[in-house]
Amino acid sequence: MSYLVLARKYRPRNFEEMVGQAHVVQALSNALTTQRLHHAYLFTGTRGVGKTTVSRILAKSLNCQGVDGQGGITATPCGVCDACKDIDSGRFVDYTELDAASNRGVDEVQSLLEQAVYKPVQGRFKVFMIDEVHMLTNTAFNAMLKTLEEPPEYLKFVLATTDPQKVPVTVLSRCLQFNLRPMAPETVLEHLTTVLQAEGVPSDVQALRLLARAARGSMRDALSLADQAIAFGNGELREAGVRQMLGSVDRSHVFRLIDALAAGDGKTVVETSEALRRDGMAAASTLEEMTTVLQAMAVLQAVPSRTGSVDAADPDAADTARLAALMPPDETQLLYSLCLHGRAELGLAPDEYAALTMVLLRLLAFKPAGTAEKKTLSDSHVGTVEARRPALPSPAAPPAKPPASAPVSATVPVSMPMSAGAPALQAERAMPAPSAPPGQRLPLVSSPPRPSDPSTSAAPAPDGQPESTPPAHVVAVPIRVQPPAGARDVPRGDNHRAAPAAIEPSEDGDFWHATVTQMVVAETITALARELALQSQLVARDVDQWLLRVERETLNQPGSRDKLQVALAALGHSVTIAIEVGVVADSPARRNKVAAELRQRAAEEAIHGDPEIQALMRDFDAKVVPGTLRPA
Repeated sequence: MSYLVLARKYRPRNFEEMVGQAHVVQALSNALTTQRLHHAYLFTGTRGVGKTTVSRILAKSLNCQGVDGQGGITATPCGVCDACKDIDSGRFVDYTELDAASNRGVDEVQSLLEQAVYKPVQGRFKVFMIDEVHMLTNTAFNAMLKTLEEPPEYLKFVLATTDPQKVPVTVLSRCLQFNLRPMAPETVLEHLTTVLQAEGVPSDVQALRLLARAARGSMRDALSLADQAIAFGNGELREAGVRQMLGSVDRSHVFRLIDALAAGDGKTVVETSEALRRDGMAAASTLEEMTTVLQAMAVLQAVPSRTGSVDAADPDAADTARLAALMPPDETQLLYSLCLHGRAELGLAPDEYAALTMVLLRLLAFKPAGTAEKKTLSDSHVGTVEARRPALPSPAAPPAKPPASAPVSATVPVSMPMSAGAPALQAERAMPAPSAPPGQRLPLVSSPPRPSDPSTSAAPAPDGQPESTPPAHVVAVPIRVQPPAGARDVPRGDNHRAAPAAIEPSEDGDFWHATVTQMVVAETITALARELALQSQLVARDVDQWLLRVERETLNQPGSRDKLQVALAALGHSVTIAIEVGVVADSPARRNKVAAELRQRAAEEAIHGDPEIQALMRDFDAKVVPGTLRPA
């Protein structure tokens, strides 16, 4: 007798044998018990979760005749009557299965619907089961809509699909939809244990855990992998053989990687990656195992009470709990995200192991700093600033002179208009001179008193002591000049523009601006030649040669220079142009910009000075939108 694979041999024959789909079993059982039967059912879910199995059990429940041949519709089919046995063996006349993946046209659907006009031959109901119904064409869907909406009382439709989004809503609205969920690894593990015990196959719990995780929620995949593992292990399931068959990475490698990442040990990370390459382990499997462990660690970190209730049968639980206590939660989340997204990059690299190494190194590169490390860095930074801040001399003591062994080249006497109540801020601004060598601290020397300030005038020292005089070896270094108080205290609104930078007029500048304006208006120069004329400054004029200065070398092009010479010759200036690169202080473009800013400023002042505008702003809190004013 030929061998029957485990997925077919242990296919559930009734609702009691169904695992992992209690919500569907309960709904169908109650409907069968109370005789509240719908005419069309739609079962959705991923592969291997029991869609076809549920449809066959439902067909047996509708047509079961009982052990004595007097049975009726029941939620517990007997499995021994002719109808039950024929449906299990696939030869029941009134139960038709149509594979829509290979029979997706309108002709196949019409041929099926032609049988709907005939009453059942052997059973109580005709059951039409259409698998992968989303593969039908639009015309095929349209052909079955009317029959699906109002079928004969003896006809039941059962539709199954792995992609319900492709099923038209007109079909979905005519069916009762049941979503069969992917099964949890614990459910798959329990069922595998039962099946292998019935088969008498010796197995390890950890080997079954690997198969349950590799099945990804599909019971059929789990049983198929179990068949393959039995053949690979010569009749037994052991962890080493199953791991080798699946190409799964040993959790010890994963724990070593996460341990090294938590400690920032790049050497161990690279060495472990090379070991995985030598052992032929899949890079994707490594990242997958890491995400599984990191997810378990994140759960333990978020719910610490679960640490004491870990599964004692899982040998990895203790290591997972240890790593959860070792790694900060934010770092765990970052590692999980990088591993999850790194799997998509493996196929982009020419070598998946090189991509794996890069992902692991990225985990080190983006390793967040711990709280204690951040605090230490902040404290050390503050301490450095405090150490570099020069000390403020005591008001009662004279300023100390610099020691002779450490000559001072320059010290900046800072004297800024400040309030009397802010001596600390004044000390902050007393900084060493730029010419001081790195690491050398210069002593702070008080600036000489201002003659106009009576508060700083010299006063006789008490007890007849000679008054202190500032050191004579202090060299003042010019610093940024503060604007006068009157200019600094003037409020500036959003609509007020700064005064345009003034250009010192010159005879050559006036002549060049007028000449360029004349050529631009006459359009004798265009494109790059016009830009050269506008952005240049006339530095010198000779009888037959003019010297222009530009700021960018890109403007100095032979073609532009030749076109500008031709345009000047048309105006009566037959000269040769020489161009140099330097700082431009006066050019036609700058003059045009200053003139435009002056016109804009005048327009804004005219608007803000208008009495009616001021009344609107005062009475109705109106505002002039910045940037909307344009000079006429």
